[in-house]
Amino acid sequence: MKQGIVIKSTGSRYRVLDDDGNTHDCVLKGIFRVSGVRTTNPVAVGDRVTVDESESLITALSPRRNYIIRKASNLSRESQIIASNIDQAFLMISIKMPSTPVEFTDRFLATTEAYRIPASIIINKSDLYGTGEMETALRIREVYGKIGYPVFIISATEDESLDQITALLRNKTTLVAGNSGVGKSTLLNRLNPSLSLRTGSISDYHEQGRHITTFPEMHPLPGGGYVIDTPGIRGFGVIDFDRSEIYHFFPEIFKLSSGCRFYNCLHMKEPGCAVRKAVAGNEIEPWRYKSYVSMMLEDNDKYR
Repeated sequence: MKQGIVIKSTGSRYRVLDDDGNTHDCVLKGIFRVSGVRTTNPVAVGDRVTVDESESLITALSPRRNYIIRKASNLSRESQIIASNIDQAFLMISIKMPSTPVEFTDRFLATTEAYRIPASIIINKSDLYGTGEMETALRIREVYGKIGYPVFIISATEDESLDQITALLRNKTTLVAGNSGVGKSTLLNRLNPSLSLRTGSISDYHEQGRHITTFPEMHPLPGGGYVIDTPGIRGFGVIDFDRSEIYHFFPEIFKLSSGCRFYNCLHMKEPGCAVRKAVAGNEIEPWRYKSYVSMMLEDNDKYR
């Protein structure tokens, strides 16, 4: 038996890097479940597992330190674990080619807050931006930076140096996520040229990316640490959130909630709500509050 970490998952087969540096292509022995959560993938990239190398079987799953989870693509009551046992998450977005909706950003960040995973935002494709797009990028950096999220505006293809990002990645396991076409694989190729990950062009008609990365996969970094590349996500459906706790996952809303008249205020229509007063006074960015409201009102089948 060997202990190791899952570095690639194709849904039915898993590649495991054992603690001696050897890789094993395995299938599962039996059924593994996350307590209280129905998932389409019982084992995820980042999981620590036990492998019977003689039969290429994963025989046991170690307890997870954390994980990132989203609503499964076509199964509204099941979930998909994107990755586990990660130190931080990088959300890559872009202002054009394609344009990342702010609600997608807010849902991803709310999920990282819920699972206590530090998150940063990378705004890519700055080389394509005119004056209007750059103003939008700077506004996004201002809003999320004020909340406490590190935000970087980069061009993964043009910037000579990505030192700030490289320094953050060193000796950590980092999930890199985002919509199709925002440049995740391009960035990872810059960080580790030996990867030679496939990249794709953007559809001029829809200004959307195509799924080039098919399955989650963990890659080593030259300076130490790992990055987990994920397939492009078109929507981010949250799951297993208690409606009364959603505001906890918006740090600026949670911070001001102590000023509400009622201790159980949901910041929707209640009188004496300090949060809605802050939105009206532009102390809280209106688009962030709109994202919060959409999560409060959704019927659990709308976002997938």
